[in-house]
Amino acid sequence: MIELRHLRALSVLRETGSLVRAAERLHLTQSALSHLFREMEDRLGQELFIRKSRPLRFTSAGLRLLQLGEDILPQVAIAQRDLSRLASGQAGRLNIAIECHSCYQWLMPALNTYRDGWPEVELDLCSGFHFDPLPALVRGDLDLVVTSNPDPDLKGLHYEPLFSFEMCLAISRKHPLAQESKRRWVEPQELAGEVQITYPVERERLDIFQHFLDPAGIEPAEVRTAELTVMMVQLVASGRGVCALPNWALHEYLQKGFVSQLRLGKEGLWSTLYTAVREDMLEQPYLTDFLKTARDTSFANLEGVRAAKSSPSVAEPA
Repeated sequence: MIELRHLRALSVLRETGSLVRAAERLHLTQSALSHLFREMEDRLGQELFIRKSRPLRFTSAGLRLLQLGEDILPQVAIAQRDLSRLASGQAGRLNIAIECHSCYQWLMPALNTYRDGWPEVELDLCSGFHFDPLPALVRGDLDLVVTSNPDPDLKGLHYEPLFSFEMCLAISRKHPLAQESKRRWVEPQELAGEVQITYPVERERLDIFQHFLDPAGIEPAEVRTAELTVMMVQLVASGRGVCALPNWALHEYLQKGFVSQLRLGKEGLWSTLYTAVREDMLEQPYLTDFLKTARDTSFANLEGVRAAKSSPSVAEPA
């Protein structure tokens, strides 16, 4: 018998491309996930994917089940959402603030999907770039904040991890560092003479300073700001400076050959994006469904993101 959990697991395996990442997404051990797939294969009498293939390849049976999942899983999600609406009432408010400039890339598709399921929920969206949104959330002026900088000193807030991502350095394709064929990362001191292009937010809210340059005591030659990601990339492409952006935000510009990319340190600089909500709102079905929709949409639309392992009291680079 084919179960929904089997279809979900197979779908996540296709999205992530590996058993390790799929297990993280599903909050299972790799051994437990492997056992689940073996159970499916034993029931069906045939393999579902080619193990140790790079990239992962599915058999004809696996592809047929993936197609079944595409037909059934969205309908199940809609039914579950409808049942939640019937149980709790349909009306509500979600006043959302965003601290991440690049987040609109995945947030807008998430909002479009969410509106279809919760048309009576009043949605409002504002930028958190020019004020501190977390205290406003505590006061009740906001209902949800997207942030990578949880504040452990603010009581009554719950931080739900969306995904982890790598901050990478975008440089001009003509930059001397881009000419070194074996170059894969930069050290903080190599950025001492560079113009650092950032979003117009406080320095302590920028990972490039908080977790890379400042701990090494390195100051860039100059800091220049730009409101939009595309403006930052254009400045980098024309040799006006360098900038640190999430790997998923840089992906399309790398694909088009506009800029080059380097890791920040040999191990890379990883961060986690969270949704912050008040603890007294956690039982609201329309809120919990938004969190699920946002997470699912992120993994479906973004390249290079990983499942976050937990919900710490304060954000740290992974």
